[in-house]
Amino acid sequence: MRKIVSLPAIVFMLGISGCQSGKTPEIQAPPPPNIIYILADDLGYGDLGCYGQQKFTTPHLDQLARDGVRFTRHYSGSTVCAPSRSVLMTGLHTGHTPIRGNQSVKPEGQWPLADSVVILAELLKEAGYVTGAFGKWGLGFPDSEGDPVNQGFDLFFGYNCQGYAHRYYPEYLWKNQEKVFLPGNDWSTTETYAPDVIQQKTIDFIKQNRDTSFFAYVPIVIPHAELIVPDDEIYQEYLGRYPEEPYTGRPGADYGPEMVIGMYCSQEHPHATFAAMVHRFDNYVGEIVQILEELGITENTLIMFTSDNGPHNEGGADPEFFNSSGGLRGMKRDLYEGGVRVPFIASWPGTIEKGGISDHISAFWDVLPTLSELAGFEVQKTDGISFLPELLGKEQPTHEFLYWEFHERGGKQAILSDHWKAIRLGVGQDPGGPLELYNLENDPFEENNVADAHPDLVEKFARMMKEERIPSGKFNFGMKTYSGE
Repeated sequence: MRKIVSLPAIVFMLGISGCQSGKTPEIQAPPPPNIIYILADDLGYGDLGCYGQQKFTTPHLDQLARDGVRFTRHYSGSTVCAPSRSVLMTGLHTGHTPIRGNQSVKPEGQWPLADSVVILAELLKEAGYVTGAFGKWGLGFPDSEGDPVNQGFDLFFGYNCQGYAHRYYPEYLWKNQEKVFLPGNDWSTTETYAPDVIQQKTIDFIKQNRDTSFFAYVPIVIPHAELIVPDDEIYQEYLGRYPEEPYTGRPGADYGPEMVIGMYCSQEHPHATFAAMVHRFDNYVGEIVQILEELGITENTLIMFTSDNGPHNEGGADPEFFNSSGGLRGMKRDLYEGGVRVPFIASWPGTIEKGGISDHISAFWDVLPTLSELAGFEVQKTDGISFLPELLGKEQPTHEFLYWEFHERGGKQAILSDHWKAIRLGVGQDPGGPLELYNLENDPFEENNVADAHPDLVEKFARMMKEERIPSGKFNFGMKTYSGE
């Protein structure tokens, strides 16, 4: 077991020691920094200007990158929503984390984290943080063990259920375990845009906790399908800019008496709508940065931004048109780079040097040990490595490998070790099936399978895939777990 003690905690202990010896302490413990972790939904590696997007701009996120550090090899926890978030919260990769698929629970929600599972929010709360989550949860239905208020969050506001989060004009959102009905929305009409309401609750939380250390987890639902946005100046800016092919949803997809909650609405202008949604998301980030400046807490706040997996092609979305994967192979539900490599930006003015670009290989399961080192709580079990040294310009330990497994579409596994990437498909039917092997150093787009030329590496990675998976009683390869994540 690896134990981590943060620099603030060490400084605090030195101060106590000075008091007990009767001497005036010369070093005062700095307050633990606020932490804001912003998670986009299905935003691709190439969907930001600072990562190469050319068909629309993301000025606030680009500025965040200029004010901090941009990672070029950061990886999501999984290639779909719930398991990726489970990895983030537990610090355990998908061979170990308890939620490994999008298993829905009727009438509303997903298979819950168990009460015995200790997650990031609980550890930060024990360390003295006020904790809030604003957006999409997906790790336990209302009033279950996995409900966010039973997993360490003082305040949750948003969508408990991933299926309900398909709809940007829902009838209600959840505030802890209370339904908050949105004016004018009844699953037939579209008056109150839920992401705008969630954004305001995020801003309110920051304001209310300006004088204490807070953790704001902000898993915004944009730009997940459905494709829909208010008809305002943002949307009007993109109308007519792109060629369009209207998307027609299946029966029950559109708002009205026959609407089915988990579907995606029709959209006449899908390209313009997608760009407007990312623009809106970018504005949200700008508003968060602005309120920190107005409150005078910018230099005591670490902001991290990323996405839960690669881009999707549902509901009329067109990742090929926007080059949303940044040229990488694959998208959501793939374990190729386009499915799991995601943008990652960290900004902490006065602490993180401006304008940095890091090629350090990191992943969602590194966030928990990173924040443990920062905030001073102890990590009992993790697959991660703190990347705090990389943020601070110090010597950074590295991973021997990263591991993923995905249980839908026949089952998939992947190992990344430095520049080598091994992938196995069809695991449900053939657990010992052939591996694909790619050398990302000279083949970053995974075009040339070189498995036949490297039997030693194939054998090594096949063994690692077997060793890294602890069997799950609930989530197995090849199972149908899709719940509209």
